[in-house]
Amino acid sequence: MSPASAPQPSRYWPLVLAATAMMMITMGIRQSLGLFVQPIALDTGIGIAAISFALAVGQFVWGAVQPVFGAIADQRGSGRVLVAGGLLLFAGMALAPLFASGWGLLLTLGLVSAAGAGAGSFSILIGSTARAIPAEKRSMASGVINAGGSFGQFLYAPFASAMIGAFGWMAAAWAMAATALATLPLAWPLRRRRATTQPVDGAQPIAALDDGIGLRTQLAVALRDRSYWLLHLGFFTCGFHIAFLVTHLPTEIALCGLSPGVSATALALIGLFNILGSIGAGWLGQRFRMKWLLTAIYASRALMILAYVLSPPTPTTFFLFAVGLGMSWLATVPPTAGLVGKLFGPRYLATLFGLTLLSHQTGAFFGAWLGGLAIEHLGSYLWMWYADMALALLAAAANLPIREARLRPAMA
Repeated sequence: MSPASAPQPSRYWPLVLAATAMMMITMGIRQSLGLFVQPIALDTGIGIAAISFALAVGQFVWGAVQPVFGAIADQRGSGRVLVAGGLLLFAGMALAPLFASGWGLLLTLGLVSAAGAGAGSFSILIGSTARAIPAEKRSMASGVINAGGSFGQFLYAPFASAMIGAFGWMAAAWAMAATALATLPLAWPLRRRRATTQPVDGAQPIAALDDGIGLRTQLAVALRDRSYWLLHLGFFTCGFHIAFLVTHLPTEIALCGLSPGVSATALALIGLFNILGSIGAGWLGQRFRMKWLLTAIYASRALMILAYVLSPPTPTTFFLFAVGLGMSWLATVPPTAGLVGKLFGPRYLATLFGLTLLSHQTGAFFGAWLGGLAIEHLGSYLWMWYADMALALLAAAANLPIREARLRPAMA
């Protein structure tokens, strides 16, 4: 692409900022739901396992809808998908207090709100912006969008905790529903954009060179690629970690005799420090091979969990654990999305990355659900921490054989 035809930053960064703001809202709401588990259980008598199952289904649905909505966005543009997502997220959160039963929570939090959050999440937002961004800038842009979700967690966790403490979980759910409506105007700048014609960094597959390739053909190419499946495996374990922690860390802290304020602060710290982790991962993805970044991130999680298990359960331990987790929390997203774009190009990135997110959320289902079963039947999460460590090491090893062209470090 000639300098004259290259997209200018003043044209694509407003899109990135709109996507970042939307991610802040959708992820902020989702990542704060763990704070509702104990208040709902105490107020309604619903067991923690049943509430965890509803949130686990929500984790899976959030991932399952992303390739579907991603395909619609790839074919018809992102605007309608994002508006529909905002309305569903609003409806699910607003109706949850009115259907406060196991089945009601499964419907509202497990299906409706999760589908809405999925329609305004990673695959659609990163996919809708990637087509307007030069290839060498996509990793950094993905990191910024991803950081928006982390900043949302930083804002929403203390907000939800304060609302629950002052007015109860029902009022807190309605307040979060109201904020979901702010996603609607943000959908306007993220309508369909013409893709850049700049080649993808490094040696790209033949399929990615043909702008006329159909979605079905591109899916067939991707599903025959071993590297694509290894990305799925690593992302599965990532989902297991994150869903277990975001759903059950508040309960773990309560079992240690600590206050709900420690839970809210820990979740906020995870979100705050993942801003650094996400942007850092995006920046490093422009300079180093992304599979090495993923290997390092997953291996670091195993070490952090081991350190946590061996430490005394004090507020300082949880805060330090949250800071460490935050640096790696969703820092896997920019290099994973970057590798998908590197392997197959940006044309169907929303669909292909959406499928990796489906694997992520399949792991998330098991992380949230098995955590609830562990606490109900074993009285502690110790075996879940052991499983977390083993899966982190498996993910680190799975990323090593991924096929990735060597990357010339970006100069700017």
